[in-house]
Amino acid sequence: MLQIRFGLAAIVLGSLWVTTLHVDAAQPTTPATLRIGTFHVDATPPLGSPVAYAPVRKIEDPLSARGIVLLGVEKPIVLCAVDWIGIANGGHDAWRESLARAVGTTPDRVAVHVLHQHDALRCDFTAEELAAAQGLAGKRFDVPFVRKTINDAAQAAKACVEQARPVTHLGVGDARVDKVASNRRILGPDGRVAIVRSSSYRIPEPILSRLNAEAKKQGYELSASRVEEALAAPEGVIDPLLKMITFYEEEQPLVSLSYYATHPQSHFGKGDVTSEFVGLARAKHEQSHEGRLLVHFNGASGNVAAGKYNDGTPELRIVLTDRMADGMQRAWAATRRTPLTAGDCEWRVQPVDLPLPDYLDADKLRATLENSAATEAERLTAAAKLAYVLRRQEGRPVELSCLKLGRTYLVHMPGELFVEYQLAAQKMRPDDTVCMAAYGDYGPGYIGTEIAYEQGGYETQPSSSNTAPSVERVLLDGLRALLK
Repeated sequence: MLQIRFGLAAIVLGSLWVTTLHVDAAQPTTPATLRIGTFHVDATPPLGSPVAYAPVRKIEDPLSARGIVLLGVEKPIVLCAVDWIGIANGGHDAWRESLARAVGTTPDRVAVHVLHQHDALRCDFTAEELAAAQGLAGKRFDVPFVRKTINDAAQAAKACVEQARPVTHLGVGDARVDKVASNRRILGPDGRVAIVRSSSYRIPEPILSRLNAEAKKQGYELSASRVEEALAAPEGVIDPLLKMITFYEEEQPLVSLSYYATHPQSHFGKGDVTSEFVGLARAKHEQSHEGRLLVHFNGASGNVAAGKYNDGTPELRIVLTDRMADGMQRAWAATRRTPLTAGDCEWRVQPVDLPLPDYLDADKLRATLENSAATEAERLTAAAKLAYVLRRQEGRPVELSCLKLGRTYLVHMPGELFVEYQLAAQKMRPDDTVCMAAYGDYGPGYIGTEIAYEQGGYETQPSSSNTAPSVERVLLDGLRALLK
């Protein structure tokens, strides 16, 4: 079973690569009216444009960017969730800066996350600039479309400020989601990863052949190779609870935020764009609640997916959708309201320096990018990794943040974070509600626990993770600072 080595993290905060905690809180002597606005724009790519694994050939259902603007806690706070696979580096900067300008705040008070649907867009302007210099412009995403979507979201956020409603209460509820999430990493007798369960226990070609080649080099097999063992293995380490946070004006619900940790894929890879079972469940919930906006965030699910319960067929997508929607409805039914004022709210930011692994060498990555004999995929991957390395070498930190709402904490984290970090954050405040959104800045890639890098497997191999094992210590202390 995977575990975090908490002993390694018990270090005085001042000795770490973590800069000063910034806390913005409303002055207790200056009463402020807490208000909230909501925004929602289309984020569906055009036919023929690049998405993660193939050009768009069909739109199964639309993608969206949606969020809230919270007013009354000094400068505005923006929380935004996008139905894309990843927003990284300069792309993440562009989203945050644009939303911040639109509502009159600073980028460090804006959290932007993706839900990580796989038949969806990438967004990294730093990598795009590096690739374009080598004649590879527009190969990974449709740049004009992405910029238009960012602008649309910013304009919608600006407009919603004028429509903001007073907030008087906060509702909190949770419910267990059954037979959706399972841990992807099945360990063998030697304590190393033997089987990666992935998003389904049947993986379609051509994805299977590509992944299997890499798997053999790393000493593990995919679930498609050992289906019966993958199905028989227990769920493993997951967070089974879906949490729902609702802002109220007296007894009138205004908007809900939901949090659940799993890779959201049922089947993917052919360019059939969809918000997947998490987005479809979100839409189903909205339809049953008079269209009231639900903003869903993907939790720390780098090592969690639906693989134990998903055979990759269209029929299973419907089943998974219904299970997610049921969890959302039961979390809503369990919601309990308490009064909320601006004085109960704080925005906290914790910049951290995530350690780079030794295998990420800027010169070697640049050489691959500039090598016309390398495959296009190899060169584009090198551009993405080089983008992140250069930003780290420039001393740009990654910002963790937390919105404190009384005894509820909404935590915002980068990359494809392992679920152990989410569980660790909850243990730091066992008597309060802690919700985690991961998949913020996508630059770090997968972020494992320290022991996970010793165990091998897909998520912690050099092609997947851009962080060193010591990242655990940095992030745990960052979380302690946010949740103190």
